[in-house]
Amino acid sequence: MTLNNFWQGKRVVVTGGAGFLGSFVIEKLKEHGAADIFIPRIEDYNLIDRDDIRRLYKETLDGIDPKNLIVIHLAAHVGGIGANREYPAEFFYDNLVMGVELMHQAWQNGVGKFTAIGTVCAYPKFTPVPFKEEDLWMGYPEETNAPYGLAKKMLLVQSQAYRQQYGFNSIYLLPVNLYGPRDNFSPASSHVIPALIRKSIEAQERGDKEMVAWGDGSPTREFLYVEDAADAIVAATEKYNDSEPVNLGSSYEISIKALNETISRLTGFNGKIVWDTSKPNGQPRRGLDTSRAEKFFGWRAKMDFEEGMKRTITWFRENRDKIR
Repeated sequence: MTLNNFWQGKRVVVTGGAGFLGSFVIEKLKEHGAADIFIPRIEDYNLIDRDDIRRLYKETLDGIDPKNLIVIHLAAHVGGIGANREYPAEFFYDNLVMGVELMHQAWQNGVGKFTAIGTVCAYPKFTPVPFKEEDLWMGYPEETNAPYGLAKKMLLVQSQAYRQQYGFNSIYLLPVNLYGPRDNFSPASSHVIPALIRKSIEAQERGDKEMVAWGDGSPTREFLYVEDAADAIVAATEKYNDSEPVNLGSSYEISIKALNETISRLTGFNGKIVWDTSKPNGQPRRGLDTSRAEKFFGWRAKMDFEEGMKRTITWFRENRDKIR
């Protein structure tokens, strides 16, 4: 346990706290000494509704100085390439309205700090690798996830504008693709790592001779273990007080082809991987420069990629019966 005086007397609202990343952030907050944590459940608060957000702040500010309330905004309407292509309007509207209204009302209520979580999808399609935060405005994002990426990018604009005009303390973090135990393994909406783990295990169990993968395998991705991401978010909330965006990544770039081969090896699938080139590749390369995170709040990723993958596969095997 790493108790930190920063959290004493503070109440923390974690939107999305019941989700994949949120569950690890909650654990890290408790490790650091946060005792008063509130998770707004979707059944109780529709965070796309202005009145529900107003009620959320009214209830969580009851009995405390607003400066002692911290909001960590993790909630997002998110999915893989398929979901982004099918629901671009929903991904844009839901994420934009939710983030903008949460931050706006936080400022109105005098909230002490707002931590906004962006997305690597905010970067332009052809950003030079490694992505540096100053490259965010070089061009338009990759088309399949641009509506989502731009909606989340507006939180950066809002954070900087509200700090400039109102002196409001908000920060904006840009995590690369996350993976790890408790991820979303739903075939309809999962991201690449959980989707491939599930496909590989099921193909291996059926004795399939081949498995189809999207694209041609050439794009590269960087992945961040979810516990490392949670550690970064808590560290930044404690120590970082500026609106310059900060990348969160592992500095380990891997091609989708190599990723498929690694997952096949670790899950025991010995068949052939067949590439469906009629499906989109997505962004050609992704790899982040994470030097700002180390400089501004002393954070670096710790988890070895293969070890993280083994833990993720083990968790999926042990929890398959509970996953839809």
